[in-house]
Amino acid sequence: MSSNVTRRLVLRGTAVAVAGAALVTPTAMAAARTATAGMTGHGGHDGHGGHGAPAAFDEVYQGRRIVGKPATGEHAAHGGFSASIDGKELHLMQNADGTWISVVNHYETFATPLAVTRAAVDKLRGAVLVPIAT
Repeated sequence: MSSNVTRRLVLRGTAVAVAGAALVTPTAMAAARTATAGMTGHGGHDGHGGHGAPAAFDEVYQGRRIVGKPATGEHAAHGGFSASIDGKELHLMQNADGTWISVVNHYETFATPLAVTRAAVDKLRGAVLVPIAT
């Protein structure tokens, strides 16, 4: 009889732990997004322009020139944003939740195009960015 109680307790404890993790995960992800948004280096604002579009940037980061601006041509119709590292295009994609990823950091999301471009420079570790052939 005591073995049934132990199994029940273990199963109940497991169910409580899984339910707790399911409730905590979205909160932790939102907190991480908020923390990432605060790391844009723009004195407290989120790096976006006043009209909802990401802010353009042109700077030297870790010895690499990074440039970002609203896309023109075929990408402009989809609200795209263009970024480059040392003049080579870094393909950026915006997720449905508003976060950004790149081909270099495909499994890590960032709050702004500037943040994802800087992260790509970090990942490249001095390597030359090779543009995607289309």
